Amino acid sequence: MEEIICKQDIDVAEKDYVHGHFIRDSIFQLIKQDHPEFTRDCYIRQDLLNKYRQAHLAYLLRQVKGDVDKIDNEVLEAISKRSIISGNVEDTIEEHLTLGQRIADKVAQFGGSWTFIISFAVFLFLWMGVNVWFLTRPFDPYPFILLNLALSTLAAIQAPIIMMSQNRQEEKDRIRSINDYKVNLKSELEIKLLHEKIDHLILFQNRQILDHLEVQDDYLEEITQAISPEGGKEN
Repeated sequence: MEEIICKQDIDVAEKDYVHGHFIRDSIFQLIKQDHPEFTRDCYIRQDLLNKYRQAHLAYLLRQVKGDVDKIDNEVLEAISKRSIISGNVEDTIEEHLTLGQRIADKVAQFGGSWTFIISFAVFLFLWMGVNVWFLTRPFDPYPFILLNLALSTLAAIQAPIIMMSQNRQEEKDRIRSINDYKVNLKSELEIKLLHEKIDHLILFQNRQILDHLEVQDDYLEEITQAISPEGGKEN
């Protein structure tokens, strides 16, 4: 299958080829650099046109940022393939969680709730009350050395588990911000392309209107020349 077709009498499928008149000037010039024979009357294959569109978007992006990284290339590829880039980040993250990560999230969620604070306060009062008032031979007399050891052990274990969950939360936020950046960048580039496309269509329609006006002027001149001798005879 040819990439560019400039024959007038060939039957071209609409879904496979795009006519040169419907290509924006900026992209048309890129194609012209690699294919000097390409004109507005030619057809170009859709997949090849998408490559030039992606190259044009990369050029626009370099003008703004100065460099194009991996994330930007993913956005450019999504625009070129007309694919959707936004998605539910939460579901993607939850699918790849390990058992330890799930436990860390549950521990952090419970440790930062009023349920934990109230239940732990009740436990402390019960522990101290039992050892002070209810047992003649308490297993942990004042100053509650065993209780202090248990609290220190709990804090030593709970702190890194909560930090693990916080690190994962930061990773979630980073993935969300990257996804938001991709969506915003894609939207901005799509709007810029849409402006260029509208400008091109307006220019193309203006050219067509001018062509029709010129043809009408030619008809009017012919009619005027045809009836002017008769008008002279009547006078």
